Amino acid sequence: MALKARVLYDFSSENPGEISITENELVTLFSEEELEGWLEGENSRGEAGLFPASYVEIIREHITSNTNNNGFSSPKAKAQTPTHTSYTSSGSGGGSFHTSQGSDDDWDDDWDDSSPATNAPQGLGTTPPLYPVTSSLPGRRESAQSHQQQAKSSATVGRNLNRFSTFVKSGGEAFLLGEASAFVKDGDKICVVMGKHGPEWQEDPYPFTCTIDDPTKQTKFKGMKSYMSYGLTPTHTNVQVNRRYKHFDWLYARLVERFPVISVPHLPEKQATGRFEEDFISKRRKGLIWWMNHMISHPVLARCDVFQHFLTCGADEKAWKQGKRKAERDELVGANFFLTISTPSVPLDLHEVESKIEGFKSFTKRMDENSVVVNTTINEFARKQAVGFKKEYQKVGQAFKLLAQAFELDQQAYSVGLNKAISDTGEAYEAIGEYFAEQPRQDLDPISDLLDLYRGHLANFPDIIHVQKGALTKVKDCPKQEGDLHDRCNIISCATLAEIQHFHRTRVRDFRSQMQHHLRQQIGFFQKITAKLEDVLQRYDDDQ
Repeated sequence: MALKARVLYDFSSENPGEISITENELVTLFSEEELEGWLEGENSRGEAGLFPASYVEIIREHITSNTNNNGFSSPKAKAQTPTHTSYTSSGSGGGSFHTSQGSDDDWDDDWDDSSPATNAPQGLGTTPPLYPVTSSLPGRRESAQSHQQQAKSSATVGRNLNRFSTFVKSGGEAFLLGEASAFVKDGDKICVVMGKHGPEWQEDPYPFTCTIDDPTKQTKFKGMKSYMSYGLTPTHTNVQVNRRYKHFDWLYARLVERFPVISVPHLPEKQATGRFEEDFISKRRKGLIWWMNHMISHPVLARCDVFQHFLTCGADEKAWKQGKRKAERDELVGANFFLTISTPSVPLDLHEVESKIEGFKSFTKRMDENSVVVNTTINEFARKQAVGFKKEYQKVGQAFKLLAQAFELDQQAYSVGLNKAISDTGEAYEAIGEYFAEQPRQDLDPISDLLDLYRGHLANFPDIIHVQKGALTKVKDCPKQEGDLHDRCNIISCATLAEIQHFHRTRVRDFRSQMQHHLRQQIGFFQKITAKLEDVLQRYDDDQ
């Protein structure tokens, strides 16, 4: 007999491989086994695919083992009434993200902790939690079997599994359905305030900056293994700490896991070969500086425990490992992250929220497309300056010098000055060619670096928006639970709009500053050329 399940909530398919199901519909399950919080089956319309396990309640008919000697079931066994088993998703929101970009070296040495985090007791250290918070819906079943299902569905989910909805993976769905439960300490609270232009993250009352020194090459295992070490000095401690790229990479993975609706800036790309070459080291350091500036300017990211631990923990290996284990066992990830958010007292108008989100989607799409155009154009222009312009100016300079050599065949004394001036003109043009080749490093490359950073942000926002859109859709699809869902949807919406507001403010700051820098460099560049030409012009006057 086929295994059946009753649908508890409406679900609209959003990705290939998923199917839509409606409340009270009976669906056929192909297997009772969950796949990362999803079940596979067929709906009443004959469509086969995946749907969330937490949205259905399995109907299982138990047949007892009361049989007669001939092996036939007794009438009592056949009359056994059906029983139901609820499937619930993880309290942590369907698992955590593991988006680490890798590292230059294995975690087999300094500041490594090889013991699995999952083997240790859960918690945030020895300090007792202060604020118990739960978002459980009333009347939901809390059986031992459902807890086993929660533990099962808490396995990590890769971020690029396209057939699984981001709304589910991020924990947004579990939070909205009231399945998030965790203790929130006072220091973990995140406030959204109503600003002039809408919801905003509350400003950090103690802002700081952080410098990154030129890296130094270090060795270990008696010189058999080498790595680059970066010196970081935050202004709120004025104590330098040394970090390797793999430490940045570890931090990035923890932050992405911790904050599902915050755009964590992408790290500069890693490189397996040539990572000790001067050009690569310089480019990576510039990328890390941009990354750090975005981190410390974000009111939420800058003050989170794991980032502060990264900035302030010195060479004490024991202290580093303790902080590392604490971060890897953080309960306030996925669905539980939303429990930390405090919103303004007046809820948002969800129709207005939807309009703003759609406007931002259009903005990011256009910005992404045009950023590619700008980046392609300035890179081509930089290539022309470094190769084409340099070559052409040098050809002109060499031509002038050939003319001067021809004039030198005339031995008249009054032509000596002219010959020298023309030769100097040729040298000036050759020098200008070198100026053009060097200039892109000063004014075009920084714009390209900034566009690279923002392409990372633009790549983050589709997932962030998908979480908010999923919450809004759920409110529309479940009118019976509108009061409960509306409040939780308001929290997700406030956080999303606050992050969008921060993105715009940071974007205006960064591009204003970078374009000002570009124009100042251009002015200085052409003034340098002008000064060179005026100096050569003076040589002709000196000859008269």
